[in-house]
Amino acid sequence: MHKLSVSAAALLVAAAGWMVIQAAEKVDVKSLRTGEAAFADAKSLTPGTFHKITPADLPKPFATKSAMNFPTVVARPANAWPKAPTGFKVDLYAEKVGTARQIRTAPNGDFFMADAAGQIVVFRGISKDGKAEQTSVFAGGLGKVFGINFYPNGANPQWVYVSDPKSVVRFPYKNGDMKASGAAQTLISDLPAAGFHDTRDIVFSKDGQRMFVAVGSGSNIDDPDTHPGEKNRADILEYTPDGKFVKIYASGIRNPVGLAVNPETGEVWCSTNERDELGDNLVPDYVSSVKEGGFYGWPYFYMGGNPDPRLNGAHADQKSKVLVPDVLIQPHSASLGITFYTGTQFPAEYRGDLFAAEHGSWNRANRSGGEVIRVPLEKGKASGVYQDFLTGFVTPEGQVWGRPVGVAVAKDGSILVTDEGSKSIWRVSYIGK
Repeated sequence: MHKLSVSAAALLVAAAGWMVIQAAEKVDVKSLRTGEAAFADAKSLTPGTFHKITPADLPKPFATKSAMNFPTVVARPANAWPKAPTGFKVDLYAEKVGTARQIRTAPNGDFFMADAAGQIVVFRGISKDGKAEQTSVFAGGLGKVFGINFYPNGANPQWVYVSDPKSVVRFPYKNGDMKASGAAQTLISDLPAAGFHDTRDIVFSKDGQRMFVAVGSGSNIDDPDTHPGEKNRADILEYTPDGKFVKIYASGIRNPVGLAVNPETGEVWCSTNERDELGDNLVPDYVSSVKEGGFYGWPYFYMGGNPDPRLNGAHADQKSKVLVPDVLIQPHSASLGITFYTGTQFPAEYRGDLFAAEHGSWNRANRSGGEVIRVPLEKGKASGVYQDFLTGFVTPEGQVWGRPVGVAVAKDGSILVTDEGSKSIWRVSYIGK
């Protein structure tokens, strides 16, 4: 093992500090909420506000009672519209799109959206008023689909991969196809699917040699030692692109809904729905890079070595192994689809940043989520800060009319957001100050 000289080590520390400073330059410190103020109420979210939640900010378990605050989706009020920071415009790209889930941009610029009613829908073009110019069902008669991706990487994929709770299939594809040219080929048919958490996102490594599939837990905190149904769950699983199981890539991730690969660093990232019933401000959801072989605590620990008291000290030997995620999100936000901003339309400080859809959940007295957040990154690294970017899906009275699910970057640099609540797709573009 090579040892660093004192001067070399100092340079590395200085470089790491410089990255944090650079990331901080993307943050308006005047609107940065920390400590108790970082925990927000969905009905009062304001575009542009920054938050930073750390493990030190977390209350003790059961500091508040476990709330049952399930969202009942209402029709979008006549005066309701998503809100973005100054300089951005929000258009209704498509409506009546079904049970909108994940959305991804094909290399030719088409948008592929999973409809959990059992189909993949393609949207093409952006009209002068920000709407889709063409729509087509690419494939139907499917299960409760969620994940979509294109393979191989690059300008000319040959396949569209699609996942449902139990399986991963692929359809033959060439650029411009708006309908599948052949039948689905099943690659994986035995994903564990009983119980909770049935989303299964799919991404490929930067070199195209590895396929990652996210599989959430089947429960809130069932101990895998005594619940065989939790085998290969709360994990990110690695397969070959042909569907051969390789290994558990990372574990202890309660419900890793959204996956993405950072195009700059090649790191796998995920968004995660953490556990319920410990109180209003426990446990934070998170968006994080994922370390190969890493253990993120579920169900025994959370946010590092904090033990879940309901597991009675089980696996205390793993406490020191638990990794702390990069960015802690308001608890019970239900963080879903994520994407990296690869466009050039938005101001320069947005380039390389991450966007995540916060669907909103049930286990908080004051509602959480119902927004799209931005995570500022510098050289692919996060400082723990996130920003409220697209808000307004919850009325001032606390009624929910929109539930963001997926985020995709268009070829023109705008972003599209699927909204399961209003059955819509929203487009956010930058039009200047």
